[in-house]
Amino acid sequence: MSPTERNQEKEPPPTQRKSFAAYPTPTYSASASVPYQRNVWDRQDRWNLVVLTLICAFTRLYRIGRRNISSWDERHFGRFGALYVNRTFYFDLHPPAAKLLVALSEVMAGHNGTFNFKGEYPPYVNYKFMRMFMALFGIGLAPLAYLTCHQLNMRRRACVLAALFVTLDNATCIMSRFILLDAPLLFFTAASLCSVAGLQNSRHQAFSRTWWRWLLFTGASLGLVASCKWVGFLTIGLVGLYTIDELLNMYSDRLAIKTLASHFLARVLCLIIVPLVIYAACFKVHFVVLNRSGPGDSRMPPAFQASLLGSPLGHQPFTVAYSSQLTLRSLHSGSGLLHSHAHRYPVGSQQQQITCYGHSDTNNDWIIARPQGEGFNDTSSAPVPVRHGDIVSLMHRQTKTMLHSHRAHMAPVSTKDYEVTAYGKLSWKDRNNNWRIEIVNEQSKVANGELHAITTQFNLRHVSTNCLLSAAAVKLPSWGFRQTEVSCSREGNAQSLSKLWVVEKHVNSRLPKADMRSMVKRSFLRDFVQLNIVMARSNNALIPDRDKYNHLESDAWTWPLLLYPMRMLGSWKKGDIKYYEVGNPLLWWSSTICCVLLPLQIFLYFARRQRKAPAVWAPGEALHYWNGAKLLWGGWFMHYIPFFFFGRVLYIHHALPSLYFALLLLAFEIDYLCRRILQGRLQNVIVGTWAVAALAVFCWFAPLTFGYSGEIEQLKYRQWLPTWNLYRDKYMV
Repeated sequence: MSPTERNQEKEPPPTQRKSFAAYPTPTYSASASVPYQRNVWDRQDRWNLVVLTLICAFTRLYRIGRRNISSWDERHFGRFGALYVNRTFYFDLHPPAAKLLVALSEVMAGHNGTFNFKGEYPPYVNYKFMRMFMALFGIGLAPLAYLTCHQLNMRRRACVLAALFVTLDNATCIMSRFILLDAPLLFFTAASLCSVAGLQNSRHQAFSRTWWRWLLFTGASLGLVASCKWVGFLTIGLVGLYTIDELLNMYSDRLAIKTLASHFLARVLCLIIVPLVIYAACFKVHFVVLNRSGPGDSRMPPAFQASLLGSPLGHQPFTVAYSSQLTLRSLHSGSGLLHSHAHRYPVGSQQQQITCYGHSDTNNDWIIARPQGEGFNDTSSAPVPVRHGDIVSLMHRQTKTMLHSHRAHMAPVSTKDYEVTAYGKLSWKDRNNNWRIEIVNEQSKVANGELHAITTQFNLRHVSTNCLLSAAAVKLPSWGFRQTEVSCSREGNAQSLSKLWVVEKHVNSRLPKADMRSMVKRSFLRDFVQLNIVMARSNNALIPDRDKYNHLESDAWTWPLLLYPMRMLGSWKKGDIKYYEVGNPLLWWSSTICCVLLPLQIFLYFARRQRKAPAVWAPGEALHYWNGAKLLWGGWFMHYIPFFFFGRVLYIHHALPSLYFALLLLAFEIDYLCRRILQGRLQNVIVGTWAVAALAVFCWFAPLTFGYSGEIEQLKYRQWLPTWNLYRDKYMV
């Protein structure tokens, strides 16, 4: 018996196996049978894990502080970490977990939050420590890869090979060497796969401590990977499909309904509730830490903004009175503030445009008055509050025109609605400038029928046409500066968010200011949902401009072929320390071939089985192969194919989660083919050859991974494909 074979635990005969409550006594032909071999963890595995971790640590930490300038997206994520240190609210389109880790690294490095991560790092910013902290997650990929393959019952040499593949990929390495979110994302993706593999390996010990441990670890990993980036939901999709397959197998094995229900409830608890709690908890920490007004305020509802320390909305008059200056916000997420500017519609009435705009601007300011300006700016009597049912006019402060609608023309985009324009003067007797205030909801305790800042949600009903002022986040063409269309809607529910408005900012020197923090009611659930909606809209807004060349962007179909690696710096001159995100071509191309051919391999096996050809697998071997292949190939498929349907901008590092699964599948296939075709030491020779070849290619591109400051012409022989812009970018002037 070979040393490798002694490290595998032999499968006992079916009659000697212990039966657990989860399954009937398994047999080799049953869908729930155990693999034909089980790995045993021993001292050699521990040493392998230590050595592989040290090798991976060297690749991630070597010369990590060479470039002392904020690089690539460090200027974004490092700055977000500094805002956590300052407790200043910001907005970003990614969930907060990985950015909280960035903030933790800055706190541990002693950063005071004053550096904005633009340009050269000052002496008081320990950027090397921050990079090393984030690199720990990249270092963790090697032991996780080894543990995953061990749980999939791969030979020890294949486990080592898989860990080396992950270690020796240049693209994975370089993205672990900066203050970025990719290393935590990959780490928790790998942790999710490892935990699912462990759960699969312990499925015949259902409801044991080991089984519960793996199940909870799976749920925790899923919650954390989704909390780093939304790409992590692809991992949740993989585990969800695996869970459905597992439950269907149990059902087909005719388990008792009570036992099947117990399995279902256990998975609901650990794989749905636990990830959701972790995801929500990360946002809770995000909201608790960021309690000061900052650059991300305007993306959130006024009630949220007013609750932040230092917010300009925190102290303002509470009751709205005539002649007050207002800014009005649509409650429909993504619409913004009621806005006008000195530009006209090119169609319809060709009057002045009315839009919604998402940022602070003087063109968002309006004056509320009675029709025809009756009593406007009257200081001889007390201010008169605006009440439910009042008919008012709204004058644009900058252009002195009135909020106006009419039946003569329809809205340019929402053609079922009436057009809304800025037209006329306050003194004109024009019923088309008149709007009725209809209070729908009062969120403060003062529900007296008066219009209040921030807390009162109301409709603006056009008096002449009986339509409602609406902003449904529909974007105008370029002539409208891609701002949100405002129309007057004749259809739909008056309580729909697109038709509800709130006074965000109220200015009136004749009224006392109130502390709005005591007036508003904040709800974590409402803030949580609102922020996720805004994040989704921001993600969808990142649309590539196909008419403009961008050397950073690439399409999903180009990733497996490694057609368009990415320069991680804008400057590519002599003396600049250059980083080039290029993967290890040997590993990328061979793993792509492996992923493409595996379905054909499975098809040929089933074809032989259908034709009743002689068996090519020993008893239990087919199931062992299928258990591993479906997780690894399924992970590659779930983390790669969806990008073909994403409309947002894509970069080559979006391929790294799918690459992780592909690299493990490559090692899995090499292990399988060696056992099927080769014998004895020749298997070790093949595995060793793959490892040496991967190392050689990694070293060939290592100057671009660790930073290269010499003449780029000296590396022109490393440009293996004409589409690479390593030496010269033929598309750039």
